[in-house]
Amino acid sequence: MLANEYVKNILGTYTLLQMFLWMSFYHACLIAKDLNNKVTLQLQFLVPRIRNIGIMAHIDERERGITIQSAAVTFDWKQHRINLIDTPGHVDFTLEVERALRVLDGAVAVFDASAGVEAQTLTVWRQAQKHNVPCICFLNKMDKPGASLHFSIESIKKKLKVEPVLIQIPIGSGKSFTGLVDLITKQQLTWRVKSRAEDGRVFETEPLSQSDDPKLLQEAMEARAALIEKVADLDDEFAELLLADYGEDFDAVPPAKLQEAVRRVTLARKGVPVLCGSSLRNKGVQPLLDAITAYLPAPNERHHDLVRWYQDDLCALAFKVLHDKQRGPLVFVRIYSGTIKPQSAIFNISRNNRERVSRLLLPFADQHVEIPCLTAGNIALCVGLKQTATGDTIVSSKASAAAASRRAHEEGDRKASGEQVSLVLAGVEVPEPVFFCSIEPPTMAKQADLENALTCLQREDPSLKVRIDPDSGQTVLCGMGELHIEILHDRIRREYGIETHLGPLQVAYRETILQSATLDRTVGERRHVVTVTVAVYPIMDLSSPPASCEVTYKDDLREQLSQEIREAVENGVNSSYLQGPLLGHPVQGVSTVVQSVSMEPGTSPAMVSACVSRCMLKALRQAGGQVLEPVMSLEVTVEEGHLSAVLGDLAQRRGAIQDIQNRLDNKVLLATVPLAEMMGYSTVLRTLTSGNATFFLQLDSYEAMNPQHQNALVNKMAGLA
Repeated sequence: MLANEYVKNILGTYTLLQMFLWMSFYHACLIAKDLNNKVTLQLQFLVPRIRNIGIMAHIDERERGITIQSAAVTFDWKQHRINLIDTPGHVDFTLEVERALRVLDGAVAVFDASAGVEAQTLTVWRQAQKHNVPCICFLNKMDKPGASLHFSIESIKKKLKVEPVLIQIPIGSGKSFTGLVDLITKQQLTWRVKSRAEDGRVFETEPLSQSDDPKLLQEAMEARAALIEKVADLDDEFAELLLADYGEDFDAVPPAKLQEAVRRVTLARKGVPVLCGSSLRNKGVQPLLDAITAYLPAPNERHHDLVRWYQDDLCALAFKVLHDKQRGPLVFVRIYSGTIKPQSAIFNISRNNRERVSRLLLPFADQHVEIPCLTAGNIALCVGLKQTATGDTIVSSKASAAAASRRAHEEGDRKASGEQVSLVLAGVEVPEPVFFCSIEPPTMAKQADLENALTCLQREDPSLKVRIDPDSGQTVLCGMGELHIEILHDRIRREYGIETHLGPLQVAYRETILQSATLDRTVGERRHVVTVTVAVYPIMDLSSPPASCEVTYKDDLREQLSQEIREAVENGVNSSYLQGPLLGHPVQGVSTVVQSVSMEPGTSPAMVSACVSRCMLKALRQAGGQVLEPVMSLEVTVEEGHLSAVLGDLAQRRGAIQDIQNRLDNKVLLATVPLAEMMGYSTVLRTLTSGNATFFLQLDSYEAMNPQHQNALVNKMAGLA
């Protein structure tokens, strides 16, 4: 089978990642030593020659149009080891992006050269900035009609608020795109593809001075001068070099000196190198791989304060879990310090348990290659870890964790010293689900299999929540969006062989109160008697996160209660926050003050908790319920001819238009819309625009429903409408 066919079988439609994999697999085939065409690879690389990078891009529009899970692969390029992680291009899978960025040292942001910075790219970029990940930009689809280098650069400046450092310029655009000019080396790279069967691997390189196009030569020299000036503005060391040695002729700056300066600018995140090409025709791939090794950091150039306490002991982060039918759980780990070997025991700090690694696998090209050890800076798969979940921190032993704690204490870091939690690598922040639906197996005989499948999927995906409805006893899936739940449903069918039935998709509303209320309640008789008085007050900021409820005590009541009774009281209050009085959805924006608690001697804490819970339920009802609905931020890119139809449809969906912007020949519509009104919107939008529009949706805030819509919703949920 041809190398590119291998890649298509592995990763489907994501063209840029395919491109990298194709190049890596081809390279692997060239170094294969045996006649069976098995891939051989160099197992050990010095840390400065390792690159852990990610691909960040907007939604690709073919098949499902996105990379759903972070696909990881390892390959070698010019004496460097590249561990590549591809991130999803859909907001429903933001957590996949988040956990990928946690272990990356650098990232490649991919843009459509005809569209510039799009919504999902902007979201992922912000996540990368939060983790201080150095980036380079790749302007893709330069052979697409409407591709514009100037427009894309301005879009990066305006939307990403960064300094683009243009190190390449294209030769032609649209159908006339044939190559690019490397402004650092002053070389012209040309792809002379004569047929669609050609893969873009072969290209010609010649000095720019030999170009027979005076216009291109002039444009390139001007662009290089602008590059040198910009780098001098961003890097003081390079500016001093220019003034001292090349003051009369900036163009004489050696390529190596300019490249070093661009690297310093990139690592300091003062600027972002910009390259261009066409992934569909594999044009510009090799220079991009060169840029990854030249400008993005090695693991030892990224500083993790926590790791220094472990010194040479093992410290690793489990950032992803997959389930394989033959091998069982496969745990992706990033090693920050130390070494891990097959059959070695590890200690999971996050879960306080020990496990044993049976095998280590490297996802090299299209194969899982077994390796004898994994050293600092690398990413690989661990087989045999049955309890480890996404976000867990792995060390060699309890003793090594204790030693690291002592070192932290000796450094005088009061916040970290002596606390085991301080030795845990930061995991991922799991957002609250916005959709939920029931799920049922085809027969009760399959119930245990379904529960096992859901347990495995939750280990893989922390954003999936599974709960049992207390009234119906049904299993309920809670997820980040329609697509998220659809994919989970599909995976249960394909991977676990269970034909499940999903109930209607429902929106995850929240509830709050409109006014304050005070209530006392007595529960029990004879031996177990509890009397509780609570007051509830609305917190006016309804846009707070769903967990923004609190419990306090009046005067010195807290000190008068034992710890056991305090815990019982707070459990009762917090349990009442889980189900509001109107629809049974979680409560937010409520402050509870416990005013008095009295009980007969011998009264159990469970009775105290039950009394508080009942008292809270009545107090919340008395305070007047208010439903809060999730409101989404919507961005629609549409041709001007279809704009009025899209606006009319949004008006019927209670949408509020924020802005209408221009993007080349298209209009970009910005609006906020209640999530409940967006069910099936992708199908409607395709119909309205003949398939010529795209949209991006993400949670903006929770807002109070008006009385009319709230009454309609309450009646609908009660079966009265």
